[in-house]
Amino acid sequence: MASHDRARPSVVLGVGAGIAAYKACELLRLFTESGHDVRVVPTRDALRFVGEPTWAALSGNPVTSEVWDSVHEVPHVRIGQGADLVVVAPATADILARAANGLAGDLLTNTLLTARCPVVFAPAMHTEMWEHPATRANVATLRERGSLVIDPAVGRLTGADTGRGRLPDPAQIFEFCRSVLAGRERDLAGRRVVISAGGTREALDPVRYIGNRSSGLQGYALARTAAARGAEVTLVAANVALPDPAGATVVRVESALDLRAAVFEAAENADAVVMAAAVADFRPTARSGSKIKKTSADPEPVHLTKNPDILAELCERRRNGGKPAPEVIAGFAAETDDVLANGRAKLARKGCDLLVVNQVGEGLAFGTPDNAAVVLVAGGEPVEIPRGPKEALADVVWDLIAPRLS
Repeated sequence: MASHDRARPSVVLGVGAGIAAYKACELLRLFTESGHDVRVVPTRDALRFVGEPTWAALSGNPVTSEVWDSVHEVPHVRIGQGADLVVVAPATADILARAANGLAGDLLTNTLLTARCPVVFAPAMHTEMWEHPATRANVATLRERGSLVIDPAVGRLTGADTGRGRLPDPAQIFEFCRSVLAGRERDLAGRRVVISAGGTREALDPVRYIGNRSSGLQGYALARTAAARGAEVTLVAANVALPDPAGATVVRVESALDLRAAVFEAAENADAVVMAAAVADFRPTARSGSKIKKTSADPEPVHLTKNPDILAELCERRRNGGKPAPEVIAGFAAETDDVLANGRAKLARKGCDLLVVNQVGEGLAFGTPDNAAVVLVAGGEPVEIPRGPKEALADVVWDLIAPRLS
Protein backbone atom coordinates (compact mmCIF):
# COMPACT_ATOMS: atom_id res chain seq x y z
CA MET A 1 0.00 0.00 0.00
CA ALA A 2 1.35 3.43 -0.91
CA SER A 3 2.53 5.63 1.93
CA HIS A 4 0.30 8.66 2.36
CA ASP A 5 1.56 12.20 2.81
CA ARG A 6 -0.25 13.24 5.99
CA ALA A 7 0.09 16.90 5.03
CA ARG A 8 -2.52 16.13 2.37
CA PRO A 9 -6.06 15.12 3.37
CA SER A 10 -6.52 11.40 2.79
CA VAL A 11 -9.69 10.46 0.91
CA VAL A 12 -10.97 6.98 0.12
CA LEU A 13 -13.16 6.94 -2.98
CA GLY A 14 -15.36 3.85 -3.02
CA VAL A 15 -16.89 3.04 -6.39
CA GLY A 16 -19.98 0.89 -6.79
CA ALA A 17 -21.03 -1.19 -9.78
CA GLY A 18 -23.28 1.25 -11.60
CA ILE A 19 -23.14 2.93 -14.97
CA ALA A 20 -22.43 6.19 -13.13
CA ALA A 21 -19.01 4.80 -12.17
CA TYR A 22 -17.49 6.72 -15.07
CA LYS A 23 -18.56 9.98 -13.40
CA ALA A 24 -16.46 9.08 -10.38
CA CYS A 25 -13.39 9.70 -12.58
CA GLU A 26 -14.33 13.38 -12.62
CA LEU A 27 -14.83 13.37 -8.84
CA LEU A 28 -11.40 11.76 -8.44
CA ARG A 29 -9.84 14.45 -10.61
CA LEU A 30 -11.41 17.21 -8.51
CA PHE A 31 -9.97 15.68 -5.34
CA THR A 32 -6.47 15.12 -6.70
CA GLU A 33 -6.21 18.53 -8.37
CA SER A 34 -7.17 20.23 -5.12
CA GLY A 35 -4.37 18.50 -3.21
CA HIS A 36 -6.05 15.44 -1.72
CA ASP A 37 -4.38 12.04 -1.53
CA VAL A 38 -6.99 9.62 -2.92
CA ARG A 39 -7.13 5.84 -2.65
CA VAL A 40 -9.76 4.34 -4.95
CA VAL A 41 -11.48 1.19 -3.67
CA PRO A 42 -13.90 -0.20 -6.27
CA THR A 43 -16.12 -3.21 -5.87
CA ARG A 44 -15.28 -6.22 -8.05
CA ASP A 45 -18.16 -5.52 -10.41
CA ALA A 46 -17.35 -1.80 -10.58
CA LEU A 47 -14.20 -2.78 -12.47
CA ARG A 48 -16.49 -3.99 -15.28
CA PHE A 49 -17.41 -0.33 -15.85
CA VAL A 50 -14.03 1.38 -15.26
CA GLY A 51 -10.85 -0.70 -15.14
CA GLU A 52 -8.14 -0.81 -12.50
CA PRO A 53 -5.48 0.91 -14.69
CA THR A 54 -7.69 3.98 -15.08
CA TRP A 55 -8.18 4.41 -11.35
CA ALA A 56 -4.50 3.83 -10.64
CA ALA A 57 -3.36 6.33 -13.27
CA LEU A 58 -5.77 9.03 -12.12
CA SER A 59 -5.11 8.58 -8.39
CA GLY A 60 -1.41 7.75 -8.40
CA ASN A 61 -2.14 4.96 -5.90
CA PRO A 62 -2.53 1.18 -6.29
CA VAL A 63 -6.06 -0.09 -6.80
CA THR A 64 -7.67 -3.33 -5.75
CA SER A 65 -11.06 -4.62 -4.68
CA GLU A 66 -9.66 -7.65 -2.83
CA VAL A 67 -8.75 -8.04 0.83
CA TRP A 68 -6.15 -10.66 -0.19
CA ASP A 69 -3.86 -8.31 -2.11
CA SER A 70 -0.84 -6.99 -0.15
CA VAL A 71 -2.07 -8.86 2.91
CA HIS A 72 1.08 -7.98 4.89
CA GLU A 73 -0.09 -4.35 4.91
CA VAL A 74 -3.53 -5.36 6.29
CA PRO A 75 -5.38 -3.12 3.79
CA HIS A 76 -8.85 -4.12 4.98
CA VAL A 77 -8.09 -2.30 8.25
CA ARG A 78 -5.42 0.26 7.41
CA ILE A 79 -7.19 2.02 4.54
CA GLY A 80 -10.20 2.94 6.64
CA GLN A 81 -8.14 3.77 9.71
CA GLY A 82 -5.96 6.24 7.81
CA ALA A 83 -8.72 8.11 5.98
CA ASP A 84 -9.90 11.64 6.69
CA LEU A 85 -12.99 11.01 4.56
CA VAL A 86 -14.62 8.05 2.83
CA VAL A 87 -16.97 8.85 -0.04
CA VAL A 88 -18.80 6.17 -2.03
CA ALA A 89 -19.90 7.34 -5.48
CA PRO A 90 -21.87 5.81 -6.98
CA ALA A 91 -23.37 4.03 -3.99
CA THR A 92 -25.62 1.32 -5.37
CA ALA A 93 -28.60 -0.20 -3.57
CA ASP A 94 -26.40 -3.24 -2.93
CA ILE A 95 -23.65 -1.20 -1.27
CA LEU A 96 -26.17 0.66 0.91
CA ALA A 97 -27.68 -2.67 2.00
CA ARG A 98 -24.32 -4.25 2.81
CA ALA A 99 -23.09 -1.15 4.66
CA ALA A 100 -26.31 -0.87 6.70
CA ASN A 101 -26.03 -4.51 7.73
CA GLY A 102 -22.32 -4.43 8.54
CA LEU A 103 -21.30 -6.98 5.92
CA ALA A 104 -17.64 -7.22 4.96
CA GLY A 105 -17.30 -9.31 1.81
CA ASP A 106 -14.78 -7.14 -0.04
CA LEU A 107 -12.24 -4.40 0.52
CA LEU A 108 -14.76 -1.55 0.28
CA THR A 109 -17.18 -2.90 2.89
CA ASN A 110 -14.23 -3.73 5.19
CA THR A 111 -13.03 -0.15 4.77
CA LEU A 112 -16.47 1.19 5.68
CA LEU A 113 -16.44 -0.87 8.89
CA THR A 114 -12.99 0.36 9.98
CA ALA A 115 -13.37 4.02 9.05
CA ARG A 116 -13.68 6.41 11.99
CA CYS A 117 -13.85 9.49 9.80
CA PRO A 118 -16.90 11.03 8.11
CA VAL A 119 -18.51 8.72 5.54
CA VAL A 120 -20.49 10.09 2.58
CA PHE A 121 -22.69 7.98 0.30
CA ALA A 122 -23.77 9.39 -3.08
CA PRO A 123 -26.44 6.94 -4.27
CA ALA A 124 -27.22 6.22 -7.91
CA MET A 125 -29.83 3.69 -9.03
CA HIS A 126 -33.19 3.43 -10.75
CA THR A 127 -36.07 5.27 -9.13
CA GLU A 128 -37.87 2.07 -8.13
CA MET A 129 -34.77 0.84 -6.31
CA TRP A 130 -34.27 4.17 -4.49
CA GLU A 131 -37.92 4.26 -3.41
CA HIS A 132 -38.07 0.60 -2.33
CA PRO A 133 -38.82 0.24 1.41
CA ALA A 134 -35.66 -1.83 1.92
CA THR A 135 -33.45 0.92 0.46
CA ARG A 136 -35.26 3.63 2.44
CA ALA A 137 -34.75 1.60 5.63
CA ASN A 138 -31.07 1.10 4.86
CA VAL A 139 -30.60 4.82 4.21
CA ALA A 140 -32.35 5.66 7.49
CA THR A 141 -30.11 3.21 9.35
CA LEU A 142 -26.95 4.69 7.87
CA ARG A 143 -28.06 8.23 8.69
CA GLU A 144 -28.90 7.25 12.26
CA ARG A 145 -25.34 5.95 12.62
CA GLY A 146 -23.91 9.26 11.46
CA SER A 147 -23.22 8.58 7.79
CA LEU A 148 -24.12 11.29 5.30
CA VAL A 149 -26.34 9.93 2.54
CA ILE A 150 -26.94 12.43 -0.25
CA ASP A 151 -30.30 12.16 -1.94
CA PRO A 152 -29.83 11.31 -5.64
CA ALA A 153 -30.69 13.87 -8.31
CA VAL A 154 -33.60 13.80 -10.73
CA GLY A 155 -32.72 13.25 -14.37
CA ARG A 156 -31.96 10.78 -17.13
CA LEU A 157 -31.16 7.28 -15.90
CA THR A 158 -29.95 4.21 -17.77
CA GLY A 159 -31.80 3.71 -21.03
CA ALA A 160 -34.84 5.87 -21.65
CA ASP A 161 -35.88 6.15 -17.99
CA THR A 162 -36.01 9.47 -16.16
CA GLY A 163 -36.59 10.08 -12.46
CA ARG A 164 -34.90 10.38 -9.07
CA GLY A 165 -31.85 8.15 -8.86
CA ARG A 166 -29.27 9.98 -10.93
CA LEU A 167 -25.82 10.52 -9.40
CA PRO A 168 -25.49 14.17 -8.36
CA ASP A 169 -23.09 16.27 -10.40
CA PRO A 170 -19.48 15.32 -9.43
CA ALA A 171 -18.62 18.98 -8.78
CA GLN A 172 -21.51 19.21 -6.32
CA ILE A 173 -20.46 15.99 -4.55
CA PHE A 174 -16.96 17.44 -4.30
CA GLU A 175 -18.23 20.71 -2.79
CA PHE A 176 -20.32 18.72 -0.32
CA CYS A 177 -17.29 16.62 0.66
CA ARG A 178 -15.09 19.70 0.98
CA SER A 179 -17.59 21.14 3.46
CA VAL A 180 -17.50 17.88 5.42
CA LEU A 181 -13.69 17.88 5.43
CA ALA A 182 -13.73 21.42 6.82
CA GLY A 183 -14.66 19.75 10.10
CA ARG A 184 -17.90 21.54 10.91
CA GLU A 185 -20.07 19.80 13.48
CA ARG A 186 -23.21 18.09 12.21
CA ASP A 187 -25.23 20.50 14.32
CA LEU A 188 -28.12 20.53 11.85
CA ALA A 189 -28.61 16.75 11.84
CA GLY A 190 -32.29 15.89 11.85
CA ARG A 191 -33.31 19.48 11.07
CA ARG A 192 -35.43 20.48 8.10
CA VAL A 193 -34.44 23.74 6.48
CA VAL A 194 -35.87 25.69 3.56
CA ILE A 195 -33.73 28.07 1.52
CA SER A 196 -34.77 30.33 -1.33
CA ALA A 197 -32.25 31.33 -3.98
CA GLY A 198 -31.95 33.20 -7.26
CA GLY A 199 -34.07 36.01 -8.63
CA THR A 200 -37.74 36.02 -9.57
CA ARG A 201 -39.01 37.08 -13.00
CA GLU A 202 -42.29 38.90 -13.54
CA ALA A 203 -43.66 38.38 -17.05
CA LEU A 204 -44.62 41.29 -19.31
CA ASP A 205 -45.45 38.99 -22.21
CA PRO A 206 -44.38 35.47 -23.29
CA VAL A 207 -40.90 36.81 -24.14
CA ARG A 208 -40.06 39.68 -21.79
CA TYR A 209 -39.95 39.98 -18.02
CA ILE A 210 -38.91 42.24 -15.15
CA GLY A 211 -36.06 40.59 -13.25
CA ASN A 212 -32.84 41.15 -11.33
CA ARG A 213 -29.19 40.13 -11.39
CA SER A 214 -29.21 37.47 -8.66
CA SER A 215 -27.31 34.34 -9.70
CA GLY A 216 -28.37 32.10 -6.80
CA LEU A 217 -24.76 31.38 -5.79
CA GLN A 218 -25.25 32.45 -2.17
CA GLY A 219 -28.45 30.47 -1.73
CA TYR A 220 -26.81 27.39 -3.24
CA ALA A 221 -23.85 27.80 -0.86
CA LEU A 222 -26.32 27.91 2.04
CA ALA A 223 -27.90 24.69 0.76
CA ARG A 224 -24.56 22.88 0.37
CA THR A 225 -23.28 23.83 3.81
CA ALA A 226 -26.58 22.97 5.53
CA ALA A 227 -26.62 19.54 3.88
CA ALA A 228 -23.01 18.91 4.90
CA ARG A 229 -23.97 19.78 8.48
CA GLY A 230 -26.69 17.13 8.40
CA ALA A 231 -29.83 19.06 7.52
CA GLU A 232 -32.64 17.89 5.27
CA VAL A 233 -32.63 20.72 2.74
CA THR A 234 -35.34 22.02 0.41
CA LEU A 235 -34.03 24.64 -1.99
CA VAL A 236 -36.58 26.83 -3.77
CA ALA A 237 -34.66 28.10 -6.80
CA ALA A 238 -35.89 30.98 -8.92
CA ASN A 239 -34.38 31.01 -12.41
CA VAL A 240 -30.98 29.62 -11.39
CA ALA A 241 -28.66 28.09 -14.01
CA LEU A 242 -26.56 26.04 -11.57
CA PRO A 243 -26.29 22.28 -10.96
CA ASP A 244 -28.45 21.04 -8.11
CA PRO A 245 -26.46 21.11 -4.84
CA ALA A 246 -25.71 17.61 -3.58
CA GLY A 247 -27.96 16.73 -0.68
CA ALA A 248 -30.75 19.21 -1.47
CA THR A 249 -34.21 18.75 -2.93
CA VAL A 250 -34.65 21.51 -5.50
CA VAL A 251 -38.00 23.08 -6.35
CA ARG A 252 -37.78 25.35 -9.41
CA VAL A 253 -39.97 28.45 -9.67
CA GLU A 254 -40.16 31.59 -11.79
CA SER A 255 -42.23 34.40 -10.30
CA ALA A 256 -42.61 35.86 -6.81
CA LEU A 257 -46.04 34.26 -6.46
CA ASP A 258 -44.59 30.89 -7.50
CA LEU A 259 -41.81 31.28 -4.95
CA ARG A 260 -44.24 32.24 -2.20
CA ALA A 261 -46.36 29.14 -2.79
CA ALA A 262 -43.33 26.82 -2.88
CA VAL A 263 -41.72 28.32 0.24
CA PHE A 264 -44.94 28.20 2.26
CA GLU A 265 -45.54 24.57 1.29
CA ALA A 266 -41.96 23.50 2.09
CA ALA A 267 -41.94 25.48 5.35
CA GLU A 268 -44.93 23.62 6.83
CA ASN A 269 -42.64 21.25 8.74
CA ALA A 270 -39.40 23.24 8.60
CA ASP A 271 -37.25 24.16 11.58
CA ALA A 272 -35.64 27.12 9.78
CA VAL A 273 -36.25 29.19 6.67
CA VAL A 274 -33.57 31.33 5.03
CA MET A 275 -34.89 33.72 2.38
CA ALA A 276 -31.81 34.37 0.24
CA ALA A 277 -33.67 34.88 -3.05
CA ALA A 278 -33.97 38.33 -4.62
CA VAL A 279 -37.74 38.60 -4.86
CA ALA A 280 -39.21 41.24 -7.16
CA ASP A 281 -41.05 43.94 -5.19
CA PHE A 282 -43.46 44.59 -8.08
CA ARG A 283 -45.07 42.77 -10.99
CA PRO A 284 -47.01 44.04 -14.01
CA THR A 285 -50.72 44.42 -13.32
CA ALA A 286 -51.43 42.80 -16.69
CA ARG A 287 -49.53 40.27 -18.79
CA SER A 288 -49.90 40.31 -22.56
CA GLY A 289 -50.81 36.94 -24.04
CA SER A 290 -48.68 37.63 -27.11
CA LYS A 291 -45.40 39.40 -27.72
CA ILE A 292 -45.73 43.17 -27.46
CA LYS A 293 -44.79 44.55 -30.88
CA LYS A 294 -42.53 47.53 -31.40
CA THR A 295 -44.29 50.17 -33.47
CA SER A 296 -43.63 53.78 -34.43
CA ALA A 297 -45.78 54.92 -31.52
CA ASP A 298 -44.41 55.32 -28.01
CA PRO A 299 -44.91 52.19 -25.91
CA GLU A 300 -47.74 52.01 -23.44
CA PRO A 301 -46.63 52.58 -19.83
CA VAL A 302 -46.19 49.47 -17.71
CA HIS A 303 -48.43 49.55 -14.66
CA LEU A 304 -47.11 47.73 -11.62
CA THR A 305 -48.60 46.25 -8.49
CA LYS A 306 -46.89 45.13 -5.30
CA ASN A 307 -45.80 41.57 -4.81
CA PRO A 308 -46.39 40.01 -1.39
CA ASP A 309 -43.57 40.46 1.13
CA ILE A 310 -42.89 36.76 1.69
CA LEU A 311 -40.40 37.22 4.54
CA ALA A 312 -42.65 39.61 6.46
CA GLU A 313 -45.67 37.35 5.89
CA LEU A 314 -43.80 34.32 7.24
CA CYS A 315 -42.83 36.25 10.36
CA GLU A 316 -46.35 37.62 10.87
CA ARG A 317 -47.93 34.17 10.56
CA ARG A 318 -45.53 32.77 13.13
CA ARG A 319 -46.17 35.70 15.47
CA ASN A 320 -49.93 35.15 15.23
CA GLY A 321 -49.70 31.40 15.75
CA GLY A 322 -50.44 30.49 12.16
CA LYS A 323 -48.76 28.08 9.76
CA PRO A 324 -46.07 27.77 8.59
CA ALA A 325 -44.20 28.69 11.77
CA PRO A 326 -40.50 27.77 11.50
CA GLU A 327 -38.51 28.23 14.68
CA VAL A 328 -35.93 30.47 13.02
CA ILE A 329 -36.51 32.81 10.08
CA ALA A 330 -33.62 34.59 8.40
CA GLY A 331 -33.68 37.01 5.51
CA PHE A 332 -31.27 38.74 3.15
CA ALA A 333 -31.23 42.43 2.29
CA ALA A 334 -29.29 43.66 -0.72
CA GLU A 335 -28.54 47.39 -0.45
CA THR A 336 -26.64 49.87 -2.59
CA ASP A 337 -26.36 52.71 -0.03
CA ASP A 338 -27.01 53.42 3.67
CA VAL A 339 -26.55 49.68 4.03
CA LEU A 340 -26.79 49.32 7.82
CA ALA A 341 -29.48 51.95 8.31
CA ASN A 342 -31.68 50.36 5.66
CA GLY A 343 -30.93 46.92 7.04
CA ARG A 344 -31.93 47.84 10.60
CA ALA A 345 -35.17 49.35 9.34
CA LYS A 346 -35.94 46.16 7.39
CA LEU A 347 -35.17 43.93 10.40
CA ALA A 348 -37.63 45.90 12.54
CA ARG A 349 -40.26 46.04 9.80
CA LYS A 350 -40.14 42.38 8.75
CA GLY A 351 -39.76 40.83 12.22
CA CYS A 352 -37.30 38.06 11.35
CA ASP A 353 -34.68 36.62 13.71
CA LEU A 354 -31.65 37.39 11.50
CA LEU A 355 -31.15 39.67 8.55
CA VAL A 356 -28.04 39.27 6.40
CA VAL A 357 -27.29 42.70 4.94
CA ASN A 358 -24.86 43.03 2.06
CA GLN A 359 -23.90 45.76 -0.34
CA VAL A 360 -24.53 45.08 -4.00
CA GLY A 361 -23.57 46.88 -7.15
CA GLU A 362 -20.90 46.77 -9.81
CA GLY A 363 -18.73 43.72 -9.09
CA LEU A 364 -20.29 43.17 -5.66
CA ALA A 365 -22.29 40.10 -4.56
CA PHE A 366 -24.31 39.30 -7.70
CA GLY A 367 -22.62 36.58 -9.77
CA THR A 368 -19.34 36.68 -7.83
CA PRO A 369 -17.81 33.77 -5.87
CA ASP A 370 -17.28 35.91 -2.77
CA ASN A 371 -19.42 38.03 -0.49
CA ALA A 372 -19.24 40.21 2.61
CA ALA A 373 -22.10 41.03 4.95
CA VAL A 374 -23.28 42.14 8.35
CA VAL A 375 -25.77 39.88 10.10
CA LEU A 376 -28.26 41.89 12.14
CA VAL A 377 -29.62 39.86 15.04
CA ALA A 378 -32.96 40.61 16.67
CA GLY A 379 -32.16 41.59 20.25
CA GLY A 380 -28.43 41.05 19.79
CA GLU A 381 -25.22 42.51 18.47
CA PRO A 382 -24.51 42.59 14.74
CA VAL A 383 -22.02 40.07 13.37
CA GLU A 384 -19.66 41.28 10.66
CA ILE A 385 -18.58 38.75 8.03
CA PRO A 386 -15.47 39.84 6.07
CA ARG A 387 -15.23 39.29 2.34
CA GLY A 388 -14.59 35.67 1.50
CA PRO A 389 -16.08 32.63 -0.24
CA LYS A 390 -19.85 32.45 -0.16
CA GLU A 391 -19.58 29.06 1.59
CA ALA A 392 -17.79 30.80 4.49
CA LEU A 393 -20.59 33.33 4.81
CA ALA A 394 -23.13 30.51 4.64
CA ASP A 395 -21.43 28.66 7.49
CA VAL A 396 -21.52 31.78 9.69
CA VAL A 397 -25.25 32.10 9.03
CA TRP A 398 -25.78 28.48 10.10
CA ASP A 399 -23.52 29.05 13.12
CA LEU A 400 -25.98 31.72 14.20
CA ILE A 401 -29.10 29.71 13.38
CA ALA A 402 -28.13 26.35 14.91
CA PRO A 403 -28.04 27.50 18.60
CA ARG A 404 -31.48 29.08 18.17
CA LEU A 405 -33.06 25.72 17.32
CA SER A 406 -34.52 24.11 20.43
